[in-house]
Amino acid sequence: MITIPVYDLLLLPGVTFYFRKDTFGSSAIGADQVGDDLLFIMLKGDTPRDSVTFEDIYPIGLRGRIEGFDEEDSVRVSAQDRVKITSIQALEDGLHADVIPWPENDDLEAEERAGRFAKMKKELMDFAKGFQWGIWARTMIYHWNSLEEAMCALAGYMNMDWPQKYALLELDSVAQRYHLMEEAIYELMEIFRVGEEAQNAQKDSVEKIYRESALKKQIDFLQTQLDELHPDNISDVRRFEKKIAEAQMNPEAEREARKILGRMKQEGKDSHEYGMLYDYLDFVTTLVWKNEEPVDIDLNRSEQILDEDHYGLKKVKERIIQQLAVMALNKKQSGSILLFVGAPGTGKTSIGQSIARALDRKYVRISLGGVRDEAEIRGHRRTYIGAMPGRIMEGIKRSGASNPVMVLDEVDKLVRDYGGDPSSALLEVLDPEQNNTFTDHYMNVPYDLSNVFFVCTANTTDTIPEPLLNRMEVIQFPGYTAIEKAQIARRHLLVRAMKEMGIKPSALKVTDEAIDRIIEEYTAEAGVRGLKKQIDTLCRYAAVKLVKGEKKRITVKANKLPEYLGTNHLRHDRVMDKGIPGVVTGLAWTMAGGEILFIETALTPGDGKHLITGQLGDVMKESAQIALTMVKSLFPDKAVIFRENDLHIHVPAGAVPKDGPSAGIALTTALASLVNDTAPDPLIAMTGEISLRGNVMPIGGLPEKLMAAQRAGVRQVLIPRDNEVDLEEVAQEVRDKLTITPVKNIRQVLKLSIPDIQLPAKG
Repeated sequence: MITIPVYDLLLLPGVTFYFRKDTFGSSAIGADQVGDDLLFIMLKGDTPRDSVTFEDIYPIGLRGRIEGFDEEDSVRVSAQDRVKITSIQALEDGLHADVIPWPENDDLEAEERAGRFAKMKKELMDFAKGFQWGIWARTMIYHWNSLEEAMCALAGYMNMDWPQKYALLELDSVAQRYHLMEEAIYELMEIFRVGEEAQNAQKDSVEKIYRESALKKQIDFLQTQLDELHPDNISDVRRFEKKIAEAQMNPEAEREARKILGRMKQEGKDSHEYGMLYDYLDFVTTLVWKNEEPVDIDLNRSEQILDEDHYGLKKVKERIIQQLAVMALNKKQSGSILLFVGAPGTGKTSIGQSIARALDRKYVRISLGGVRDEAEIRGHRRTYIGAMPGRIMEGIKRSGASNPVMVLDEVDKLVRDYGGDPSSALLEVLDPEQNNTFTDHYMNVPYDLSNVFFVCTANTTDTIPEPLLNRMEVIQFPGYTAIEKAQIARRHLLVRAMKEMGIKPSALKVTDEAIDRIIEEYTAEAGVRGLKKQIDTLCRYAAVKLVKGEKKRITVKANKLPEYLGTNHLRHDRVMDKGIPGVVTGLAWTMAGGEILFIETALTPGDGKHLITGQLGDVMKESAQIALTMVKSLFPDKAVIFRENDLHIHVPAGAVPKDGPSAGIALTTALASLVNDTAPDPLIAMTGEISLRGNVMPIGGLPEKLMAAQRAGVRQVLIPRDNEVDLEEVAQEVRDKLTITPVKNIRQVLKLSIPDIQLPAKG
């Protein structure tokens, strides 16, 4: 008897099966074997045929009979009855098993069996109607003759493992087998029903998605056509989609922009957040994100532009050219952050425009004066009502470039208070190690500031925090001399004023003498801002005359200035014609440049009291005290004068606050002159601090002070020896008109300034 191993295939008695010939392995199956018996043994696992043992099989097998051959490779076998396998062995011609009959308990009446099968068959036929494959399924169901046949045909679709399938064959009770088969078929029907419902639901969902996608594409196509016909009426969403696609943002910025655009689509125009979302997208898509390609820098052209726009400032221009040369070699933004420090009107801000022109870059100026809130630099977070970007990013937007020349004006006037420290926020902006990922709180995405050419300006470095000052290279802007002011007025200020007011060059002439007198008598500053105002006033007056037709050509001479500019109320202090004991000429630095000041001292009968007037600060009061001590030590025989008299020290212009460590030697000289009743030379001015040892200490603002001395008619100036190196920054014109004498100690000062004084020998 041919033995066939079977794995994971449900075989039940009374069912006809079809097998391919190769299922029987090497066994010879032919037409002469029709009617022969077969033995199906059930394997526990997918074991190769030639190595099957008794431990690899289940004990109950199924005996079948070969009924015929339907096709060339198909064998029809009918299952007969169950058998129990007692032994098995593998021989050369195949497997051989010993079996004994194992009848089943037919405890189900034939009539009931037929009725239950008929009911199940009808339900299967009705069930198959609802499926696309129903016709094929109903044809197959129609040819089933028993529930066992239906079960065997459907077993491959059921959630049954091989042990569960074998268990049906192993059952002795036919009734129990019928019960389990009915449950399995009903469960299969439910699985198919749920699967069909899920498939239909998925199909509906997919069809809806496809339909929605198709509609969107058609809407987009139609909207594109409308946008091309009416570009002015393009929708906000479409415009921003296009701008985001063209902006070339970094990935993080593009993700944020598309996220905000998605919210904008969902919210709609009627939402209260629509305006905020619109403003954000409008801002970030207006910025230039792409880094500009480096361009070649022509240093000769740059020098020419700086000379055209600014007269003088030789050292400043040299430093700027050095910076441009470094950039030309590196092909990128590099070098220190430049901090231009000087009096108002000296060209600190306007030279930034010249740098931009020399580099062919955009120019933007940001005023930081009075900024007290950190958000002014970093921007406000969008969670706040009225949130705005910071001034830095707003400047980038205004410039329309990613690499402008940005002038941060008046960094010395930043204010620190409860709103934060804006100078700390500025550190990140100016630090080349950090500003390539500068994140404005409003934008909330990084922006590369490393290509921006930053220029900072200040009137003084005293109020700039040390960490911020360390980020920058200080370049001093000295005040202009009278000759430089005259050249600036002639080359720039007058030409610009006439052009702005529509005055033709042939209609107005201003003589050199008139310009010199305006500089001398109508202005008092280191820069040229006041000079510009006076020239503008002069041009406006001339414009009135020309429009009225009173004159066709106007020549402004020095003696006519009171008619044009009014009576001059500005007076500069001039040196005294004659020396007075106790009065010395000092030099001071102010925000507007340099000035001379007189140190006046007087003695009155009293009991040794000291009175200091002129609104002096703490530093100058300390200098006065040191000077008094120094004079007492130099002239011990004069000490009685201070005990029997009251001393009054006064610095004129009492309404103007004065302070600073540079009046020490002037105070000492004034007191020495007073107690010795010897007049100092009125044509000598001095500046320098003094120590208790009598040493002259260095000071600041030397160029401005020397210009003030030259303007006031001073012949000789005494300066600290340590400041001798600063003379290189003083204009040659000023040095030529002054005798500048470096001094080391107070004895030298007194000998030079008070020729008749008798100094005691050193103790």
